[in-house]
Amino acid sequence: MKQKKIPLRTCVITHEKCEKRDLLRVVRTPEGNVIVDDSLKANGRGAYLKKDKAVIEKAKSSKILEKHLEVAINDEIYEELLNKVN
Repeated sequence: MKQKKIPLRTCVITHEKCEKRDLLRVVRTPEGNVIVDDSLKANGRGAYLKKDKAVIEKAKSSKILEKHLEVAINDEIYEELLNKVN
């Protein structure tokens, strides 16, 4: 029987390839809103972050998510990401 392929995605901070379930996805929707995507299937431009507090803090300080998603990101999004890690 053919083995199912495990989807790998790259963290925008560490550049590590990880399974989708080990990452958090932040999405800029077509309307321009930024959301944390729990389903990993939301429509829009997405960026993946490793489930690690240090990685999220680095993303906030370096503003790399803003560069990838091409939109300003509120502190509430980073707070939500940190809550999902803990």
